[in-house]
This record gives sequence, C-alpha cells and structure tokens, in this order.
Amino acid sequence: MSETVASSGPSAPAELRRGTLVAAAAAVAVAQIGLSIPAVINGFINQDLHTSSTTLTWISDAFLVPVTLLELSFGVVGDLFGRKRLLAIGAALMAVGGLLGFFTPSGGTGVLITGQVVSGIGAAAIFPTSIAMLAAGTQNVRQRAQSISIWAAALTGAGFVSPVLAGLLARIEHSGGEYASWRYAFLAMAVLAVVSCVITLVGAQNSSAPLGRSLDWPGQITIAVSLFALLYAVIQGAEDGWGSLPVIGGFVVAVVFMALFVVIERRVDRPLIRLELFGNRMFTVSAVVTVVGMFAYLGTAYATSIRLSAIQEYTPLVTSIGFFCLNVMGVVLFPVSTRVVERFSPGVVLGTGMALIGIGDFVLAAIPATNLSIAAVAVPLLVVGAGFKLAVTSITVVAVNSVPTSKAGMASGATSMLRDGGLTLGPAIVGAIALTNAANAINAQIASSPSLQSALDAFYASPQHVPPAQRPQVEAAVHAVKSGPLGQNGVPAQVPGPDGTPIPFNPLKDVAFHALSHAYSLGYLVCGIAAAVAALIAFTMLGGRRTQDVFIEPEAGERR
Repeated sequence: MSETVASSGPSAPAELRRGTLVAAAAAVAVAQIGLSIPAVINGFINQDLHTSSTTLTWISDAFLVPVTLLELSFGVVGDLFGRKRLLAIGAALMAVGGLLGFFTPSGGTGVLITGQVVSGIGAAAIFPTSIAMLAAGTQNVRQRAQSISIWAAALTGAGFVSPVLAGLLARIEHSGGEYASWRYAFLAMAVLAVVSCVITLVGAQNSSAPLGRSLDWPGQITIAVSLFALLYAVIQGAEDGWGSLPVIGGFVVAVVFMALFVVIERRVDRPLIRLELFGNRMFTVSAVVTVVGMFAYLGTAYATSIRLSAIQEYTPLVTSIGFFCLNVMGVVLFPVSTRVVERFSPGVVLGTGMALIGIGDFVLAAIPATNLSIAAVAVPLLVVGAGFKLAVTSITVVAVNSVPTSKAGMASGATSMLRDGGLTLGPAIVGAIALTNAANAINAQIASSPSLQSALDAFYASPQHVPPAQRPQVEAAVHAVKSGPLGQNGVPAQVPGPDGTPIPFNPLKDVAFHALSHAYSLGYLVCGIAAAVAALIAFTMLGGRRTQDVFIEPEAGERR
C-alpha cells in the first residue's frame, strides 16, 4: 500500500492499521537488536580485535551517536516525504551495517565501527518514524496507549531476544579463529532487517504531516556538532586525560554549538524542533526524566556487559542470561503496562519506573565481580528491567500526547533524540568514570610495588625472547596489556610452558581484575543515583495529572 490516506480516523481500514502496527513493531525490534548486540560479545570483540578500552566504548556508541544526532531530522523527513518509505530505508541501512559487521576482518576495527555507524543511521530513521506512524493512525488516548505499549513491548522484547541470539550464534565454530564467530550476530541482524523492510513495503500504511515542516539544515548541523563534541570529550577523556587539549576543546565546542542551536531554532521560521514544546510542563519534565533515566538504564546495561563478558570473562551465552533478566520484564509486564499508563498519573508511573532502576543499581553496586555466580545479579537486573518497561512506555505516551497530532513527528523525534541521547551518554560516562578509576588504581598499585613494576618490565620485553613462531601472539598480548585496564584483565596470568607446566605471564591480571571490579561497582552506583534523581523529579514535578488530561486531538488538515 503506497497511498497516503486522507481521512482522519475511523474510515481507515482495520487491516491497514494492523499492518502498520506490525511494520512499526518489527522495525523497532530490529533497531533494538542492533543496539543490544555488542552487549554480550564485547569480550570476544576485545580479544579478537585487540581493542583498547576506549575503542570498545566507541563500538557501542558508534551505533548510538548517529541515532542521537539524526533523529530530529528524520522525524521531519518522515513528516515531509512519507513515513513508510523512510521506515523501509532505515531497515535497509541496518542490513548494510550488519553485513559490514559480519565481514569485519581481523584487526579491522574501523570496518566494524563503520558498520555500526551505518546501522545507527538506519535506527535513527526507524525510532521516531515508527512512533509517528502509530500516532497518526490512532484516534484517542486508549488506542494510542495500546499501540505504543505494543511498540514498547517489541522494543524491550527484542532487547532480551538479541543477547540470547548473539550468545547462541557466538558458539558457532568458524575457521577464522576462536573468537571469530561473534560476527554471526551481525549477520542475523542483517537478515532480520531485510525481513522488516519487506514487511513495511507490503503491509504498512503511509502517513505524513507536511504542513509547516521543512528541513532545518543550520539547526541539524549545530546540534550534530554539539552532541558529537560532547560525546567525543566524554569518551576520550578516560584515555587522553581530562586536561588534554582535545578533550577540553570538545567540551567547549559542545557548549558553543548548543548555544548556536538555541539561537537558530528561535529565529528560523520552520525549526528542527519548536522550543515552545518545552513550555509544556508535561513535555519538559518527561524530557529531563528521559535523559537522566535512560542514561541510568543503558549505563547499567553497559556496566553489566563489561562485568560479565570482559571482567568475569563469561561466554556470550552465559552473558546473555544477564541480559535476558534485564529485558524479559518488558514482555512480562506488557499485559498490564497499558492499563497502568491509562489509569495512573504519569508522575507515579515514571517515578516508580525510575525508582526501580535505582534500587536495582544500588544492589548491583554492592555485589563485587569476585562473586562469580550469575544468579547474584539476576534479581537486581530483573528489577531494573521492570523499571525500564514502565518508564519507556509512559515517557513516550506523555510526550506524544502533550502536542497536537500534526506535531507528533516533531515530538516523537525530540523524545527519541532525548531518550537515545541519554542512552548514548550511559556507556560514555560510565565507561569514562570506571576506566579512569581502574587505571588510577592500577597505576597506584604499580607505583607502590617495585616487584610488580619489575615483572611488568620483563613482560614488555618478552617478545624479544620468544621463538619467532610465537612472537605475534606474545606481541598481541603485550599490546593488549598496554591498551588499558580491560586489556590488562583480558590477558591470562599464566600460560602453559614447554612441558605443559603453567608459567607466570601477565603480572597485572589480578590487579586489573580487582580494580575493574571496584570501578564498575562505582559505575552502578552512579547509575543508581541518576535514577533516584529522575524518580524524585517525576514524583514531585508531574503532579497528579493523568495521561488523558494532556491528550490533544488531531488538528484539521492533517493527512493520515
């Protein structure tokens, strides 16, 4: 179905609405799979490609950065040129990005990051467009809450399916080496993206809202530069030093270009986002809670990924158990989430969701990585997942219902950008805090122990004293240890000697393990504090208004 239906509601065929719902749910599921895939295979990627700690953070954020930077513009593009084709294009881009991940050569970190960027561009088209398609096809708050709850269930359901899928696929033997099979997770994403594209082209109904909308290139450029500069400074600060010129320059550029963005948006006739949206108390408070709360959620997911896969060195399949716990509550709570959003104040729903995330994080912060039982983290991860389900459903409903339906594309684009901006900051900030803390602890331990420094010097000199056939592996190990705390933890403390007897190899293994355990517990604590702040804001500032009180009917002339 390629036509744009002009009527505003009940006359739209029911099967078209179902087709649109299926297409939107399938697309957002693929986008969430792409976002979640690195979580369970970070350890294998680190060991296979010998990445630095900062590069491993970039592999996760390379997907989220374009999502954050481009969602506002894609919300406008869908309003102008039709949401159906944009949803299909987004899925096609994710298929291309997945194939690049699958064909990443040994040592080809750049290819993997490029694939993540391409997939992120596709997801940037999918997230706001899928919500706007649902908003355009619903006529009242009940219909909209039901459809968005299904959308959120698809998102969270994919969040728990994708780690299990990646974990299973990572067990596939591959001639490229012990860790090469992580690439099959990206191939699976590419296949699912193709299926999503076909579903959209065959079953979705087109919609648009071009009245008063146009691309705002000055606004897009300034917000993109500002957000990228901020993320660059946060991520690179852990490696380059917080006082380094590039990092300080990144923060300065971020502030300057954000100010320019605000000035531009106030002056242009058709801005990327109308700043008066933030004059609406419901929208503004939900925006603040979105950024802070989503930072806490994905910061938790990232800390869990590093803890299970890179610190404790679980296999991807075992790591996926943790992410199953983190995401399964989205499906379990699906039958009640719609009724909760309809019947209770947004402040209560948002505050409860954020409080649950905070409680789970505080418990996780108290469990050291020396506790190797996956069961130890299962219950707090279930609590965090329940909080995320409540939060993401209520945030989306409140934000979209706070504006006229003709502005749903703009509102959903803004909400998606804020949500994914918070998600992008999660790995960046938690990674920066944890890695800086771990590196400082390791350096302090080395400085206070001459014997450890001597052993480390001998380890660095080892490639000169091994047979040529073994030298590449030893050189790779030395490079990994020099790359930072995660590399230092990833190289074994002992290796088999010529007669099979273990001999000392990496003197920093034990030091790095305990430093990382403490550092990522600190990361959980930071996420817990952020979630508690978000809960307090939601409880105190949204008041007792119900979702129905803020629903705004469609404006005349909107095309469906």
